[in-house]
Amino acid sequence: MAATRHYLITGGAGFIGSNYVARLLARGDSVTILDNLSRKGGEANIEWLKHTYGENSFALLLGDIRDFSAVCEAVAQADVIVHLAGQVAVTTSVLNPREDFDVNAAGTLNVLEAARLSGRNPIVLYASTNKVYGGMEGVEIVEGADAYSYAKYPFGIPEEYPLDFHSPYGCSKGCGDQYVRDYFRIYGLPTVVLRQSCIYGPRQFGIEDQGWVAWFIIAAVCGKPVKIYGNGKQVRDILYIEDLLDAYDAAIEHIGRAAGQVFNIGGGAQNTLSVWRQFAPILESFVGYSIAAEFDDWRPGDQRIYVSDIRKAQATLNWLPKIGVKEGLRRLYDWVFQNRSLFR
Repeated sequence: MAATRHYLITGGAGFIGSNYVARLLARGDSVTILDNLSRKGGEANIEWLKHTYGENSFALLLGDIRDFSAVCEAVAQADVIVHLAGQVAVTTSVLNPREDFDVNAAGTLNVLEAARLSGRNPIVLYASTNKVYGGMEGVEIVEGADAYSYAKYPFGIPEEYPLDFHSPYGCSKGCGDQYVRDYFRIYGLPTVVLRQSCIYGPRQFGIEDQGWVAWFIIAAVCGKPVKIYGNGKQVRDILYIEDLLDAYDAAIEHIGRAAGQVFNIGGGAQNTLSVWRQFAPILESFVGYSIAAEFDDWRPGDQRIYVSDIRKAQATLNWLPKIGVKEGLRRLYDWVFQNRSLFR
């Protein structure tokens, strides 16, 4: 990796962003963060970065991706743009679909246009989502004692699966997803779409509506109530943060063959977990007592099961997750426990 690259991380104060900024600074890269600090934990993550790497180790631009002039300023010197800023909750998108669109769809177009007009032809990585595949009602699933499984997709859902932008969030992220892909085809901008599954790890300030892995651990450590929407058998493939960042690095390193491509990035079939039936026993083994949960109705657009087929990323980027479910959950639990004052 070239040490002289200048990285722009939109949403760099967030969970994924701050972890990637830390990695970049640790290896000597130049970094600019564009963030409006609206998300819980953002200011704490910025303070952590400053404390760890130095007050002036990176440039922080307080701005919003909905502001094209702010985006152009941030993009001006970028060799690589990792676009993480966005509205991240399905429930919020249902309550305020216009704001969701303005942030996720129009904001992403701002980033692409600023990159195109910069004259630098920067690499653009876009954090998309498995929600672009929708509820996948047509996929045959099997209900087991504690988890759902696919009847015919042993490796998970491939990138070729038909798109179905279910929920305003799915629509806005899917719109960005397709714009990012098309800016390679039409303008030659070296873009990569990463359809991410459930990412978890330290510095994740999960809430009930988003970041469920972290939220359940935070709730358990801090004695907060846990509510499960649905029956708790919903399955997701979960990916530890360091494995995700390895995928980012791999996409940039192999941009010659990654440009214009879409990759499903998640834990894959080897790293799955049902949101409560399988998670609860692991979590209870960490805290040492039984955790009571309240159950409520299913939420709109909530897939019974989603598992990423990650074989394309393996073949093209030479990437595979290294950190298993129990090890990753233990690492996150230890971080939350050691930093529990941040959540009270």
